[in-house]
Amino acid sequence: MARSFKAAPLPMDELLPVSAPGDIPRALRGTPFARLLEYHNLGARPGQHKGAELLVCMCMDNRERLRLPDNFAYVLRAGGGNVRHNEFNVSCAVAIGGVRHIALIANDGSCMVNLSARRRAFISGLVEGAGWSPVEAMAHFNDNEHRFEIGNEINFVVSESRRLGLKYPGIKVVPLFYRIADGKLYLLRGGRPRTAGPANRRAPR
Repeated sequence: MARSFKAAPLPMDELLPVSAPGDIPRALRGTPFARLLEYHNLGARPGQHKGAELLVCMCMDNRERLRLPDNFAYVLRAGGGNVRHNEFNVSCAVAIGGVRHIALIANDGSCMVNLSARRRAFISGLVEGAGWSPVEAMAHFNDNEHRFEIGNEINFVVSESRRLGLKYPGIKVVPLFYRIADGKLYLLRGGRPRTAGPANRRAPR
């Protein structure tokens, strides 16, 4: 979600650029994750896809646009890429859509980071734009801030990918980062494909 505020500087040493096919880790080659990176970052020629191979979970930020061919992916957008309150939609893509790969994408400059600093702007925006009373707007913010605050974007997307990998055994989940400045996707040094096998303990449902 775009808003006029100063974003914290990115820890660039955590971002691994993908500028050529050889930059894609061997473990991801030949998977929908590799095709996502090839389509978006490398301008690969669009392939023909009969059905979605991938679920992409990303922020609702209007500055983000993925370059993907038709039918390649389901795309679920939520503030900060936070799908903790949209898991039924994730389950639908897995159970009915048949996807077995999830790309969880964070981005810099998300409004869901340091929400408390935006309390006044949030409340006044609802009062002026939506016709809410200050009391209603404040209650709405106070009731939901803790549910939607994501903290540090990179820490959040890595930890969420691990949580989803445990919650959905057999589904591979990879965290990625969308850098607004260049519109590219980056791999994360702390992120690894997660597949929870039989020996792994499932997260509570």
